[in-house]
Amino acid sequence: MGSLSIWHWIVVIAVVLLLFGRGKISDLMGDVANGIKAFKKGMQDDEKAPEKPAEPVKTIDHNATPAPTARTDVGSKAV
Repeated sequence: MGSLSIWHWIVVIAVVLLLFGRGKISDLMGDVANGIKAFKKGMQDDEKAPEKPAEPVKTIDHNATPAPTARTDVGSKAV
């Protein structure tokens, strides 16, 4: 009673074919196949995401003279 025999499956398939017909099932399977293809294409597009070009490496020249900066004395008051 717990397992389904071949006769049970034949009856289930016959009922499904009577309810939906051959055309609707093939259309449904076509839609499922298109969905799977679209999903796979989307997964491939995610893996091939365009990479940003690497920024050039900035180096520090320790021998270069520092650029002069303008400095104001904030803490002192003119009397």
